[in-house]
Amino acid sequence: MTLNTHRWWRDAVIYQVYVRSFLDSTGDGIGDLAGVRAGMPYLKKLGVDGIWLSPFYPSPQHDHGYDVADYCDVDPLFGDLAEFDLLMTDARRLGIKVLLDIVPNHCSSEHPWFRAALAAEPGSAARARFHFADGRGPDGAEPPNNWHAMFGGPAWSRVTEADGNPGQWYLHMFTSEQPDLNWRNPEVGTHFDHVLRFWLDRGVDGFRIDVAAGLFKHPDLPDSPDPEADARTRDSVNPLAWNRPEVHDVWRHWRSVCEEYTGRDGRDRLLVGEVSVPTAREHAQYVRPDELHQAFFFDLLSAPWNADAFRKVISEAMQDIAGTGSTVTWVLNNHDQVRTVTRYGELGTEGSGLGTARARAAALLMLALPGAAYIYQGEELGLPEVVDLPDDVLTDPIFRRTGSRARIRDGCRVPLPWSGHASPFGFTSGAESAKPWLPQPAYFAEYATDRALADTRSFWHLYRDGLQLRAGLPQLGEGALRWLPAPPGVLAFVRGDGLVCAVNFGTAPTPAPVSGTPLLSSGPCPAGVLPGSTAAWWISDSTNP
Repeated sequence: MTLNTHRWWRDAVIYQVYVRSFLDSTGDGIGDLAGVRAGMPYLKKLGVDGIWLSPFYPSPQHDHGYDVADYCDVDPLFGDLAEFDLLMTDARRLGIKVLLDIVPNHCSSEHPWFRAALAAEPGSAARARFHFADGRGPDGAEPPNNWHAMFGGPAWSRVTEADGNPGQWYLHMFTSEQPDLNWRNPEVGTHFDHVLRFWLDRGVDGFRIDVAAGLFKHPDLPDSPDPEADARTRDSVNPLAWNRPEVHDVWRHWRSVCEEYTGRDGRDRLLVGEVSVPTAREHAQYVRPDELHQAFFFDLLSAPWNADAFRKVISEAMQDIAGTGSTVTWVLNNHDQVRTVTRYGELGTEGSGLGTARARAAALLMLALPGAAYIYQGEELGLPEVVDLPDDVLTDPIFRRTGSRARIRDGCRVPLPWSGHASPFGFTSGAESAKPWLPQPAYFAEYATDRALADTRSFWHLYRDGLQLRAGLPQLGEGALRWLPAPPGVLAFVRGDGLVCAVNFGTAPTPAPVSGTPLLSSGPCPAGVLPGSTAAWWISDSTNP
């Protein structure tokens, strides 16, 4: 057995904590770090290996913390550094790893660097930390190129110079409050070295890297042949702005920083990237042995509910990504996506029986796959997307920039229900408690954590039982899989010594592809039958299933 098989991150299950929606300890209606501390015993009981915390740094919150004004502090909204240190102490005691969300592609327009750039002259060192450029056309009134922002509208905003006249433009691939940093300037890399070391010195176990395929733009900033591609797909597809080859040098350097800390105390530090690229083969380039340890593989999340589609994306990931020596990092949901129950239920208001069955089956499938898995908070409760939030409570900058509700993200960020029969469902407490920052629908009572723990048929117990088996069975976690012959519409594979996972993607009962000792099922499974939209694990009674 090689050293790599003992590295915790290779088959870890990480729980994504969206801090402002997890648990509120102060009664202001917004989750905080003390709330995360209070909820960690719940996560320990669930059985996850670690947590990924969404940004809690000082920020004007134009994009809920992904517009960072200070990378080395805690926003008072969420607590302070002392509270963070207590969180780390509790995590160590419980054996829970802690990953921080780092945002290197852009910062806040209120970051001291950007405020200095606005006050400085064109061509200054302060502006060289960003992408400032002269406009085109008469009086420079047109943007420097035709790029569009991911969240809608142009990717450029014009500034007013010190003399009061319209001046240069600056690049922002998301919102105008999130100016892109210029990674061709060595000051930027030096600054992030300091940021990484600041948090590593406080004991964190690694970083989730936002927009990891970004950072570098084409040095000439030319026009794009398809300027609306990023906004249309809300994905990083403009090859002039994303997935530039220079970015790999950054990840090699960051990997060396992590290895330096690992060398000091033997504790592995993890870099996991948000990498949106067209193919698994391009994805694999980010997880070569000297770059990121892992990168989220989004193809499973985006695959249609179809056995052939799932088999294709799983096979490509195992071939191209696992072939680098890394392990695949599987996800079904995150803070930017429609919740799984609703997505699989064809976007019904509260999900549907079909969406629920499919989401349960998908969870069991994901936990059976080789590699690591990330679970977005609330998925273990089977929470549906809140699709009917009124316009006046929406906070997503996509809505503000486009005026459209299409693909907005507020619906998956509604605060968690913990207990009780009415909002705030235990999310916030205190004599002067404020309402949760996004309203919780009345039907959230059905999904409250206290009910989920009491009902052995709940999503929570499916996840908990799957995680317990995953931790206790040597066939699961890291390793290989072998596909098994199966009826049409059924996906079946074997892990290790005879542990079989099968999923029936259809709606009619299908004979199980093999027989044996049942371990866990996402739904009722009569003997010898695998009903539609159901996944099951069992130990085969054959030595060669």
